Amino acid sequence: MKLPSRVITIAGSAAGGSAGIQADLKTFQELDVYGMSVVTAIVARHPKTDKNVHVQTIEAIEAQYTTAMNQVGVDALKTGMLFSKDIIEKTADLIADSDKKTVVVDPVMVGKLDSKLLADDAIDVLKEKLVPLADVLTPNAPEASYLLDGRNVQTVKDMEQAAVDLYELGPQYVLVKGGRLKGEAIDVLYDGETLTAFEAPRIDTENTSGAGCTYSAAITAYMTKGYSMPEAVRLAKSFVTTAIEYGFTYTDKVGPTYHAAMRMNGEAHTIKVEKL
Repeated sequence: MKLPSRVITIAGSAAGGSAGIQADLKTFQELDVYGMSVVTAIVARHPKTDKNVHVQTIEAIEAQYTTAMNQVGVDALKTGMLFSKDIIEKTADLIADSDKKTVVVDPVMVGKLDSKLLADDAIDVLKEKLVPLADVLTPNAPEASYLLDGRNVQTVKDMEQAAVDLYELGPQYVLVKGGRLKGEAIDVLYDGETLTAFEAPRIDTENTSGAGCTYSAAITAYMTKGYSMPEAVRLAKSFVTTAIEYGFTYTDKVGPTYHAAMRMNGEAHTIKVEKL
């Protein structure tokens, strides 16, 4: 029996199950990789205090990571919401000291409802310590803007330039995601030489909670299966677009993408790929 690849996500826990650690683990399971997790913070709004982010201690983060490494080991690491300067520094140290093979950095800064998921003093540390360790950096347009000191990222041309400039921070690839822009859902990948666009139809739905986490988790999973970066992105975009198409909600709140959509419906979206 060939054992599945081992993937660990270092990210926040979303109590509603649609994003963060929960979205990552569901994606890993659907794509047949063995998922593990290090919870950096619990994202859940308290009904009286209104506090939304409950940060874990460095000790708890180290304990989770060490336990996973000792019990299982790892083939790929994916980061999501890290929130604080201290957690980013610790995460970067853990990755730098590991026998890492694949590192995907999703620079989670703003939630689906514009909730703040990264402290102000943490952005520079993210750029200096963690981003250079990445095989691929996967910001959406607002996150790319934050990383580029507030520059507007509102068109595909803006995304292209953002990818080129973010590459200078040290990752092997940059994928700028255009899910929050207008028109077709276009993402731009840059490898230091070539810009590649990945296009899917924009799905008319509000139920997209966890789409960004799912996308980067799927890229991580496909990379551990030996796919090239462009092919991993294409397959991951197909996976997340299909999950968005079948998204749903139980309430009047924004609902989740449906991680089992591709398996349950036996189909996946075709992604148009074009060199720019």
